[in-house]
Amino acid sequence: MAEDITKTCPYKRAKEETLAICEKYPKKEDSLIGILNEIQEKYGYIPEACQMVTAEYLEIPLAKVYGVITFYSRFTTVPKGEYDVSICMGTACFVKGAKELLEAAKVKLKINEGETSADQRFSLETMRCVGACGLAPVFTINDKVYGNATVKSLNEELDKLIQKDN
Repeated sequence: MAEDITKTCPYKRAKEETLAICEKYPKKEDSLIGILNEIQEKYGYIPEACQMVTAEYLEIPLAKVYGVITFYSRFTTVPKGEYDVSICMGTACFVKGAKELLEAAKVKLKINEGETSADQRFSLETMRCVGACGLAPVFTINDKVYGNATVKSLNEELDKLIQKDN
């Protein structure tokens, strides 16, 4: 028989912490994005337990919460690594070699797009546009933007992080 998630310690803690976040907002659907932003900031992703609590608090279907999370690329339901590597695949970046950057990152990090390394150090994502088309191609590591990127410059930045703490 499957364990009831609502009776586990992590769920209880997430429920309490999520309720504390929710209570800062009016109990109306317009509060959803603000609540999700805070949850994402706190955990680095939006755990299923937090989605359930948010839906219950706002009295909306869980499917609505999940729909918003999956619609906006800012939100994720997967824990991110310490270093969140994103390759811009917007038109300017794609034309100037973003696909090669993505392939190089997959090889270097030994993970695919949308995955986090087993040691939780690296996540690899793509994004649609950073808003730095004049610097294309672009990649980011956490909140830092690297423009006029090459496979060499990407590998150099990743090597620095791989060597860090080793």
